[in-house]
Amino acid sequence: MHAYTALGAVLAFIGVIAVVQHDARRAFAMMFAATIIDATDGALARSVRVKAVLPRVDGAHLDDIVDYLTFVFLPMLLIERTGGLPGTGGLLVVAVVLISSVIGFSMQDAKTIDNFFTGFPSYWNVAVLYVYAARTPPVFNAVLLLALSALIFVRIGYIYPSRTPQLRRLTLALAALWAVEIAAVIWLLPAPPGWLLIASLAFPVYYVVMSLLLHARRQVRAR
Repeated sequence: MHAYTALGAVLAFIGVIAVVQHDARRAFAMMFAATIIDATDGALARSVRVKAVLPRVDGAHLDDIVDYLTFVFLPMLLIERTGGLPGTGGLLVVAVVLISSVIGFSMQDAKTIDNFFTGFPSYWNVAVLYVYAARTPPVFNAVLLLALSALIFVRIGYIYPSRTPQLRRLTLALAALWAVEIAAVIWLLPAPPGWLLIASLAFPVYYVVMSLLLHARRQVRAR
């Protein structure tokens, strides 16, 4: 099962080659495949009791390394190489994202005992896909990335889709529908229809709103 998780690093490498070859759709396809692996490897590992079989391998640490490559490094390379950031200062924006994310991954409360992510969970693959597909202006993209980088350090709890118990069935059902929509968006790049992009935003909106509501409830209970 650890090899299954580590496969994400191979997908990241293929994605980097795709960016170098100016094939953004293939790069996004690799990010999508890596996301599917990330969403399923934990449940599979628990089902075969991988901790008991390979106790010396830290699956959580392995997962963080692969996630950084696929969710942070690859999308930042893509947005910079495709002109999605201002020519002046674009590299600085990428540096802020890379540094803030690696610090975020390293924070002790990045994942809570009650199965929430703390701070923006570095879903840069999602953010970059939307701004690339929508062809938003580079200045807008830069402001968005900087704002999300700042949110990494704001201690708000975000839903961990596969593990947060509250509304998990609803979250997973909506996530599955969203995955189909995102697959269609990637397939139709570089110009997916606007209605599809707008429809696919339903799950991100649900995710943010429910995360904020659950965070507020947890704060009240903690008092």
